[in-house]
Amino acid sequence: MAVAASVIALLMVRGTPSLLLPHGGAMLAGQLVLALLLLRRRRRPVLVAWVTTAAAAAIAVCEALAPGTLVTPGLLSEHAYPWLPAAAPFAAYAATAFGGRRGLVPAAVLVAVATHAWALPPDSPWFIQGLVFAGGPALLGLYTGARRRLLESLTERTERAERERYLLAEQARAEERSRLAAEMHDLVTHRVSLMVLQAGALRVTASDEPTRLAADEIRATGCQALAELRDAIGLLKAPPAVLVEAPAGNLAALVDESGLNVELVEDGDAGVLSPVVGRTVYRVVQEALTNVRKHAPSADVSVWVRYEADGVRVSVRNGPPEEPPDPTLAASGSGTGLLGLAQRVELLDGSLDAGPDRGGGFRVEAQLPAYVPTRVSGVSGVSGVAGVSGAGGEAATGGEAA
Repeated sequence: MAVAASVIALLMVRGTPSLLLPHGGAMLAGQLVLALLLLRRRRRPVLVAWVTTAAAAAIAVCEALAPGTLVTPGLLSEHAYPWLPAAAPFAAYAATAFGGRRGLVPAAVLVAVATHAWALPPDSPWFIQGLVFAGGPALLGLYTGARRRLLESLTERTERAERERYLLAEQARAEERSRLAAEMHDLVTHRVSLMVLQAGALRVTASDEPTRLAADEIRATGCQALAELRDAIGLLKAPPAVLVEAPAGNLAALVDESGLNVELVEDGDAGVLSPVVGRTVYRVVQEALTNVRKHAPSADVSVWVRYEADGVRVSVRNGPPEEPPDPTLAASGSGTGLLGLAQRVELLDGSLDAGPDRGGGFRVEAQLPAYVPTRVSGVSGVSGVAGVSGAGGEAATGGEAA
């Protein structure tokens, strides 16, 4: 707008014929100053409109008192009034488009000066031209301002509806998590507690040492399961922010507790991973070792984890079983461990591949990004999955053949 007003001002003063007298360049300088004021039309539209209106009124007053002072003589009839500054239409538009109600007053005064509403006859050609020159942009500004406010209102309503839907979804997830936590506490924890108590009683009453040792091992495993269940229930009841900050498990300790012949190789710095990715890596290894313990307990296992700047790769491979697995243990579980693990990895934009390996063994391989943004709207769902399936990964083992 400022450039267009400057060009129009140059034509009005330097054109052939010129409408406004140059007065040694003073007229052109004044017109250019008004044009430069348009650069502030969005931040100060009312001020720009008042200054432009004052300039238009000054030209009208000067020509009314001393015709020919500012306007080239002979171009206007004796009943006509001089033209407006070049910035006038742009100032009228900015006042109504960006000035709100405060911009209506200077825009109306500018239109009155442009049309010379006080002059007679009202059907003068200058009245029509002034109305088009100033009134048209003012009406266009009113339309633009109303349309912008309507779009802002619709955008605000849409954003508010999105926030409400998100809050309702969060409330539903929180209620479901609380229900799951209550079910786990009332059912699973109760059963495991009974198992621990019975194992303790068996350890006290058993007459032979192997039975006492087995009972003690069952009791220790049951106590560990209870601790993990308490952690799982705590994760289910915790808000998403707490879930995001939950630390990942220790792979070396996991391997030591597995009771398998496992070779663990970690390459790189695990600190590059975000917490949710670290927990997922832990659950991948945990699920793979659980399946090996169920289906090939006598096989050799290799766990390889490579940490890189942009991601992490996990590979768990086992050889063929040297002895047949325990049928009861192999048949336990829901059979959906690897399926749930694959879904969890995909939530983090990763990939999981599991299947038979060469030589009759089994492999589980995963690739994950190093960093997952922890936005509340996105990670709360991921963290919820991590908290539920991760904490229960030991219990809900998969039934796929290893």
